[in-house]
Amino acid sequence: MKIGQLARSANLNASAIRYYEKWVSSLHPSASAASGGYPPDAVHRVLLIRFASDMGFTLSEIKLFLNGLRDNSPVGPRWKKLAHRKILEIEESLERSLRLKSLLRNLLRCRCVSLQSCPAPQPQPDSPLPRRRSK
Repeated sequence: MKIGQLARSANLNASAIRYYEKWVSSLHPSASAASGGYPPDAVHRVLLIRFASDMGFTLSEIKLFLNGLRDNSPVGPRWKKLAHRKILEIEESLERSLRLKSLLRNLLRCRCVSLQSCPAPQPQPDSPLPRRRSK
């Protein structure tokens, strides 16, 4: 399969295929532009890369995930470790987002006429915003 066919099958531009090929790895162990094209199952890898990228995985994480992956490979400890690490990262991000949402809602209720007359909110030590220093 030529790169244009692969791109159309995955609903991507050929430049995205080249980008994935450059940064992630070969789209299939036997795939190579020099060999005349990609095997038909390369579309599955491209779609997996695209999906993982849309879900927030970095290219390094995707490369680690795909390294040595074969069509019928069982999910091994490496994949589980990556998934656990990503879940922790997402949970931390959710906590930061909820704290920020709370702060913003409090700011929306503020009726102060100036910053000087507004009592500073007392963020928690792990707040997404820095503490205001007292004089």
